[in-house]
Amino acid sequence: MSNSFFKPFKIFIILIIFITIFICVFFIPILPNAAYNPTNSVSFDISSSGYVWPAPGYTTINSYFGYRTSPTAGASSYHSGLDIGAPEGSTLIAVTNGTITFTGFLGGGGYTITLSSGNMKFTYCHVSPIYIVKEGDTIVQGQVIGYVGPKNVYGVKGNQYFDENGNPTNGATTGPHLHFGVRVDGEYIDPLSLF
Repeated sequence: MSNSFFKPFKIFIILIIFITIFICVFFIPILPNAAYNPTNSVSFDISSSGYVWPAPGYTTINSYFGYRTSPTAGASSYHSGLDIGAPEGSTLIAVTNGTITFTGFLGGGGYTITLSSGNMKFTYCHVSPIYIVKEGDTIVQGQVIGYVGPKNVYGVKGNQYFDENGNPTNGATTGPHLHFGVRVDGEYIDPLSLF
């Protein structure tokens, strides 16, 4: 009698174990490779000059380096970088090895990250205010250093930039994108010359 009681119980236990193994093997999501990378980097291509594109997967340029018609109040008619079209939350990576020398709200640039390497400074503007790097961090080429920020930001003391509805913006911007600037010995150059 006791044997007949345990037989269905054994089958039930074996069935539970089989279902658990099946679920673990076939339904556990596989995490992206970046999650296992200790430098928190993504795959990238190095240009012939040795630099990588700052916004992987996004190559549309909405505003080139040089003179232009200002897209919004407060934006300069001389554009000191490239505006790369990318949605909020898009990954931004280090174009080269260097050190983070600035993180903060920088007027028309909004939330900004500056990466310095030798006599060069690479400025990422209109980024997310939730920084994943800080001043003094040593960075390797391809490392994720931030994300494209939102159009609107709130609670920034002294922010003088607003959209058409009166909401404060992430610097002089009409929407999420990366403004990428490059300085050599303090002088802005066309970032496309590096790519």
